[in-house]
Amino acid sequence: MNALVNEFIIKLKKRKIEGSKATAKLTAEVLRSCISQQRLPHTNQAAALIDAIRTIGEKLIAANPVELAVGNIVRRVLHIIREEDVSLTAAAVGGLAVSAGSDDEDDFKQDDHPGLSAAAVAAAARSTLRPPSLQTLLEDIPQSTAAPHTSSSGGDSEGKSKSADKNTASRKLKHNVIEAVNELIQDIATCHEQIAEQAVEHIHHNEVILTLGNSRTVMEFLCAAKEKKRSFRVFVAEGAPRYQGHALAKELVARGLQTTVITDSAIFAMISRVNMVVVGAHAVMANGGVIAPVGMNMVALAAQRHAVPFVVLAGTHKMCPLYPHNPEVLLNELKSPAELLDFGEFSDCLDFGTSSGSPLLHVVNPAFDYVPPNLVSLFITDTGGHNPSYMYRLIADYYSADDFVVKQSSIS
Repeated sequence: MNALVNEFIIKLKKRKIEGSKATAKLTAEVLRSCISQQRLPHTNQAAALIDAIRTIGEKLIAANPVELAVGNIVRRVLHIIREEDVSLTAAAVGGLAVSAGSDDEDDFKQDDHPGLSAAAVAAAARSTLRPPSLQTLLEDIPQSTAAPHTSSSGGDSEGKSKSADKNTASRKLKHNVIEAVNELIQDIATCHEQIAEQAVEHIHHNEVILTLGNSRTVMEFLCAAKEKKRSFRVFVAEGAPRYQGHALAKELVARGLQTTVITDSAIFAMISRVNMVVVGAHAVMANGGVIAPVGMNMVALAAQRHAVPFVVLAGTHKMCPLYPHNPEVLLNELKSPAELLDFGEFSDCLDFGTSSGSPLLHVVNPAFDYVPPNLVSLFITDTGGHNPSYMYRLIADYYSADDFVVKQSSIS
């Protein structure tokens, strides 16, 4: 398990894995392997599993803090563990309620664990895991309810039965969590198709669509509209200095779409001819803000100035429960200056004759932009279209508040 995690960490640090979808899918697969190999104690199994995933997740996030999809998937898996634990707890509570109804009332009153109160059930519904956990209390209850008057001769069989029940509960929790993670991986793999299915509802005949960057989600979205016999033209901003727009334009032309490549500086000049802006995202924050390729904020401002809808396509694995101002969020990173200037041109501008010994020319090459939510018209995800003001509610369905900060607190 450690070898698998360390190998993935090295790939993240060396940027051998880039892109939210690929990173999210591999993160989920690594965590699934860790869960399957994790040994759980007889009590507090969910808490032990959460601690193990937190420890691994903290290392994965630190390997590449800019790739927010890693943290998103770690938090999603933690939320899955909490949900499955509550589901099993609720099932156990229901089973005990049924068995208690058939038992003698006098025996049930002698129960040493009257913990099946409304408060305990409400705590389970809130997905809280406080020591001692509700699951621990439930595991002890059958000892007194199922056989309150056992003889000493039945002690061995009772102990074996209890041990078997605990092993079964451990396997059940891990099995349910792994099944849910498999569904998460499947959702990540098919998010492009699910978003593309909605294209015909938003793109109409004779429209002009503007996009920036090289997003596969955007490409599949546009091509899906083309397959539905929609006739439209696409303006692709070249996306300097990496010129990702060139690659996207090539793909669109190969799929039969009418495509026009424009420079980034021409966006304001061309936006008045555009009916809708459709772009991808690196991450969607809890406030509805978007982290996207550099230059995207300029596109959003141009769209707002000319009252052009600004539509963002993003799978649910890109939704981050954090806000841009959170200290855990690293919004940007600087790319190599060689993307702007070749080394020969850059070295000619160096002057180490000054007293400081530093060059007179500096190159800043940020990778991302932040687009505030007031510039976004609509989010289209694999679950449908949503307004920016609704994103916090959508995000709440996928994450637990206890997992927003993955780093474990060092309380002695």
